[in-house]
Amino acid sequence: SHVYSEIPVIVISAPSKKPQSLSTVGTSVTILDEKFFNNSTEHFLGDALSSATTSANFFQSGGHGTASAIQLRGMPKRYSTVYIDGVKMSDPSSVSGDFDFNNILTSQISKVEILKGNQSSIYGSGAIGGTIHIFTKQGKPGFHKDIEYVAGSHDTHNLSASVSGGNDKSNYYLGLQRFQTDGISQMTHNDEKDRYRNNGLLASYSKKFTDKIELQSNARVAETYLQYDAACVSNLFGCSPNYDHAEETDGLEGSYNISLIHKPLEKFSNKFTLANTYIKRIYARAANSKNTQQDNYYGDRYALLYQGNYNFDLDNSIIFGIEREDDQIGYNKDLTGKKVESFYTTSTYFDYQKRFTENIFATFGSRFDDNSIAGDEEAHRFTFAYLFDDKSTKIKSSYGTGFRFPSLYEMYYVYAANSNSLPFVKAENSESFDVGIEKSFSKYGLNFDLTYFNIKYDNVLEGWKDNNSSGAAYTTQNADGIVKSQGLELMSGWRASDNLNLNLNYTYTSTYDGAEQDDPNANQNYTNKQMVRVPRNIINLQTNFQSPNDKNLSFILNSKWSDMARDYGNGNRTYSDERLDDYFVNDFSINYKIWESYNLFFNITNVFDEKYETVRDYSQLDRSFNIGLKSIY
Repeated sequence: SHVYSEIPVIVISAPSKKPQSLSTVGTSVTILDEKFFNNSTEHFLGDALSSATTSANFFQSGGHGTASAIQLRGMPKRYSTVYIDGVKMSDPSSVSGDFDFNNILTSQISKVEILKGNQSSIYGSGAIGGTIHIFTKQGKPGFHKDIEYVAGSHDTHNLSASVSGGNDKSNYYLGLQRFQTDGISQMTHNDEKDRYRNNGLLASYSKKFTDKIELQSNARVAETYLQYDAACVSNLFGCSPNYDHAEETDGLEGSYNISLIHKPLEKFSNKFTLANTYIKRIYARAANSKNTQQDNYYGDRYALLYQGNYNFDLDNSIIFGIEREDDQIGYNKDLTGKKVESFYTTSTYFDYQKRFTENIFATFGSRFDDNSIAGDEEAHRFTFAYLFDDKSTKIKSSYGTGFRFPSLYEMYYVYAANSNSLPFVKAENSESFDVGIEKSFSKYGLNFDLTYFNIKYDNVLEGWKDNNSSGAAYTTQNADGIVKSQGLELMSGWRASDNLNLNLNYTYTSTYDGAEQDDPNANQNYTNKQMVRVPRNIINLQTNFQSPNDKNLSFILNSKWSDMARDYGNGNRTYSDERLDDYFVNDFSINYKIWESYNLFFNITNVFDEKYETVRDYSQLDRSFNIGLKSIY
């Protein structure tokens, strides 16, 4: 319940890159803390987030380990930036420079903060729909040894173990993870099993040398293997039943950062950070598959970051920074030679925070980026929060502009009508506004958060077929249309009794795909104006019941209804408008707390065995069972 007091109930670190009381935040924020992840029985972070907040539409092209992503406020996944322990995770080797959630396991996570709306004034390119901040587990005072194990349907096993500890000067955490499953068929046209494996390592260390100097560091590595399906071979009978779908990929996903914090004055602090993101994908040769050759993709990013923070007093401060990011993509198709392209971006930004009265808090910030290829862009944001005297009602609003630079792939790897003109694309530009109210009725155990949002962007980067060139090559172009998204977000909670707690989330999203509808070269077969894979309505209801006879025993039912959505066909058919049917899915879990520090649980995913798709022609898990022991860290 959002009942604010003089002492902040929740302090968050993401909206302006510094700790801030939730009562003063004008941005729409969802915070998922340790308690949330202790109660979650999901293996993967994307699945956990899909029902925990509003305007976070989750889709996945198959079972565990397949490509998955989150769309914030109706925007394609490339318009939401993702950070793990402060390291930007967008993949330089992907087509649009976005990031997939398929390799992040919940057992590694302690907290997630989801910021919605334009965040480019702080976080730069791509943060148009919002920013997702993921914080991994850290050491706590004392010495701890933890082990977790889950077994489930499709021969699924998830084992993790860690050692951690700390004191008032330092802390450390070292965790290992092994997830494996025989899986389900990725696509609906066959019933083979597509296996997935994830070996993970997570480490962190921090030390306070003096009251003025502190060291912080984090590292994460995931080594993965996935079998998947390419689009089947079309014939008079549809897909060839004898075709062997033996496609497979090996992956490596890693990030680390090391920061030195210097606080020369009580009011002034400096933070110097070196960060790296490295992602490798190898699509191997496989017998009887479409992968007759091996394709390797490499994405690499180094970032040097400086952030300063000066507090004029308790309620007024300024954050400012200078950053440089160097991105590189390596592409080795058919092992005929590695092609490497790169760019760098230098940035400066500031965010000024001020309490004007006891009830009014506002921020204003700007960011100025210079990309070595695409040129200069800037973004600005204003936020406002009014907290009523009763501390149970807050009005919030934000307005911001943003941008997304073209990815390296969009600049260099799409065929062009005239190769001498490469790169010739420029940044996309956005504008967004939202306004909302948060209200708590503590007497009735009821709270809600209702927000209206409106986002649009132009100079839209799309791939179109250029029929005026020889060979009718495909090009990346800045389309003429304007993409729009607007909607309502409702988050609510009701503590009906000491034993029953209900959380209801509802999202209404109306989008307009101006890149297709307004571009004269667009394929006129596209008849639906909505953005793809964005349902107009989504409802999530979580029901928590604690046994009145045994406080250690609890039951959780997660129910989700998703409206019909638009999607494209795939390689099995001509690309055209198609429909994803609406679906209603229920997940049920029984939890029993033992030894004060562990949860023994049993859950059923997709209780009624609903057949549904979140990506056209790609399978979702059938009714599945899991049993496990999980530490309450």
